[in-house]
Amino acid sequence: MTDLVTQFRKDGHVPESEAKLPDQAFFDGLNQEVSDKGFLVTSTEELFQWARTGSLWWMTFGLACCAVEMIHVNMPRYDMERFGVAPRASPRQSDVMIVAGTLCNKMAPALRRVYDQMSDPKYVISMGSCANGGGYYHYSYSVVRGCDRIVPVDIYVPGCPPTAEALLYGVMQLQRKIRRVGTLER
Repeated sequence: MTDLVTQFRKDGHVPESEAKLPDQAFFDGLNQEVSDKGFLVTSTEELFQWARTGSLWWMTFGLACCAVEMIHVNMPRYDMERFGVAPRASPRQSDVMIVAGTLCNKMAPALRRVYDQMSDPKYVISMGSCANGGGYYHYSYSVVRGCDRIVPVDIYVPGCPPTAEALLYGVMQLQRKIRRVGTLER
């Protein structure tokens, strides 16, 4: 098999008959290994990361109007489940918590308690201006100025309220982060 770099002509173009995807060599190597040996060799950490990115179970901590956008993401137009992300009602069954809306001082201990009930590895997505930094109510005496003061946040989704596309993009960024960063190093 020729290398992708050697397929370039002098004018810098690859003929359509010889064009390959950048990862095509990787996939060809995997197919060759499976056909020769009948199995693949990989590390367990890579296998776990692959499984985690394709089976994220999220739990909503909807506090205000941003929670409505989470409903839109689960509807057929966006269908977040096609990415392997499914909602769960219990914190003990979920690995992702989406905090959406204004977090008040009285609600902060409940947020921490629910976060502590989640099993490891656990991830948090902060959705909307109010969850990210207090938003419109930033200067109020009763508002926590960002949920990252209570729980560690992995992904911030901006907007007031953020669109369903923004939340979907945030979930995809979380999947990339899980693939990139191992849970042992976290």
